[in-house]
Amino acid sequence: MKLVKIHNSSTLDFYSADVSAELALPLASSEIAAGFPSPADDHLELKLDLNRALVRHPNATFYGRVKGYSMVDAGIGEGDLLVIDKSLEPKEGDIAVCFLDGEFTVKRIGRQDGGLCLLPANEGFEPIPVTGESDFQVWGVVTYVIHKTR
Repeated sequence: MKLVKIHNSSTLDFYSADVSAELALPLASSEIAAGFPSPADDHLELKLDLNRALVRHPNATFYGRVKGYSMVDAGIGEGDLLVIDKSLEPKEGDIAVCFLDGEFTVKRIGRQDGGLCLLPANEGFEPIPVTGESDFQVWGVVTYVIHKTR
């Protein structure tokens, strides 16, 4: 997966999705227990290509690197890499990259007081109402979050 930076803003850096290269990585053939350990699988016979697994619409998919902490309770933190699909129709409850009044932001799409609202996932941030006067566009729907653990 090769990333080419195409735009940066105060809240997100955007990259194009180059899925022309194939990179098949070993995949454990059994599930990995997040609770109690299970007997290990000695054979890694399956292959997984992250380009194929994460990108369904290559011409409409971009990556964004997160700046800020407004979505930490949704598992999205500073430096995380978002897979963003512009071809998907946004729905209430989706986490999306939105363009609002000249700025990009990643928030959950919701309703509040009967109107459209961008909902952060951090108590330190307020919901952002979208009004008829807002310059607003859902830029793309976040389909995956790649979170560095170390």
